[in-house]
Amino acid sequence: MDTPDRNQDRGQQILQSAVSFKAALLKSNTKNNLNLYDHLTRVLLKVMDEHPPNVVDVIEDLSRDVKRGLLEDKQSILQDYPQSTAIEMLAEQQRLLFYRPEETDQEEELVETALPNVSEVGFYLEHVGVGLGRDEMQRVFLALKQLAESQALLHCRLWGKILGTESSYIIAEVEYRDGEEEEEQSIEEEEKETENEKEMDPPPQSTYKPLPVVPKEAIGTGANKFVYYVCKEPGFPWVKLPSVSPAQITAARQIRKFFTGRLDNPIVSYPPFPGNEANYLRAQIARISAGTQVSPQGFFQTVEEEGDEEDEAPRDSYEINPDFEGVPVSEMAESLSTWVHHVQHILQQGRCTWVNLAVKTGEDSNEEREAEEKEEEPDEPEPEVGPPLLTPLSQDADIFNTPPWSSKMSSTLTCQHAVAVLRSNLWPGAYAYACGKKFENIYVGWGLKYAGEGYSPPVPPLPQAEYTSGPEITEALDPSLEEEQALKESLEEQLAAQEEIVDTDEEEEEDDD
Repeated sequence: MDTPDRNQDRGQQILQSAVSFKAALLKSNTKNNLNLYDHLTRVLLKVMDEHPPNVVDVIEDLSRDVKRGLLEDKQSILQDYPQSTAIEMLAEQQRLLFYRPEETDQEEELVETALPNVSEVGFYLEHVGVGLGRDEMQRVFLALKQLAESQALLHCRLWGKILGTESSYIIAEVEYRDGEEEEEQSIEEEEKETENEKEMDPPPQSTYKPLPVVPKEAIGTGANKFVYYVCKEPGFPWVKLPSVSPAQITAARQIRKFFTGRLDNPIVSYPPFPGNEANYLRAQIARISAGTQVSPQGFFQTVEEEGDEEDEAPRDSYEINPDFEGVPVSEMAESLSTWVHHVQHILQQGRCTWVNLAVKTGEDSNEEREAEEKEEEPDEPEPEVGPPLLTPLSQDADIFNTPPWSSKMSSTLTCQHAVAVLRSNLWPGAYAYACGKKFENIYVGWGLKYAGEGYSPPVPPLPQAEYTSGPEITEALDPSLEEEQALKESLEEQLAAQEEIVDTDEEEEEDDD
């Protein structure tokens, strides 16, 4: 039987054990300054507040939630402001494409616009198996709409996309209304004007006559018939490309360079290219358009003007044929004769229309004219003539034993709903489709022409001779003693003969007197 003293001692032991146990629970952790007593208190309070069912099964989750809540309060102060990624910045810039001003009237948007139905074009391109994808085509369509609203355009279409090592170019082909486009002054003319102003004391004129420069075609004609705008991504600002010159087209035919995506990037190549990447891009666009822009036969017809029967110059303008009824898809997929080129061919001169460089302009000085009159007149050069406009594709020549085109139907299972597809083998990435009265051209590639199995860069020319070989320049061998003596005697005999002739002439004059 327990005595009161023993019960009192036992109670003191229990109290001491409880105090020591609570002290152990209140001991803080050195890492996060937390203790088990406070944690159990918070867990029990959370159970009393929420009354979750099956507390025994979720006690571990409740404990973890309590710890996470304490850590989030401390980490929120230490976290840095999240930086925007490239995708978020692009999305923020493209957000403006989907913004529709409240002031615009819906009736104004229903009026005929310069934009084609890009959604319909993307639908047909999906059947063909090419294009930019449905999402990107929609963003490109809104970007073209933004370009058409900012410029006074008569026509605007998606030309294609040229890939680059750093970024790509989305290209829009536009045509201005009459009188809206400003004539641009070439950079070369501006440099000449500044040089003439700076040169107060010009150096002596050189006698070297460089080769005549092939003049650039006027804007709206030839290779400069259309104007092109480029942007890196839909929503980015559109940049207008400069007009192309024959020298740039000629140099672009001799080099192969990948695009970087920077318009101001210099072109380092041999032969040297006269311009930067913007000029090289414009030259490649002109070459690709001249070789791959095709349409069904009969869709366009040449414009007949007064005096066409007498004028032998090639026609460079066309119009839509209102009587065109369409060509069957099966026929267009089998025969290349049903397709025609509706862009002028670029001649070897770098122009679509040949110009006679032998004809001198009235700006030449009188001294140059007199010097040229003394020289023999060269033969008149034969004018270069290319294939006429709307020439069938069946007349295109093979290159490197490769047919220039490949044609097929988009589907052989549902022929009644198929689309005729045309693919260029000389410019990989150029496609065209036709279905009834509708057709379209697009290019998606690296902007390089097919060069066969391997590309060999041109070899530099031989170094030019410093002096022309001749008796006045070429060093002769030293004569021997006998040869010098013989030469001396012959010179003395010649002098003596001349003196005798002079003496006889003087005697005859005295006798006459």
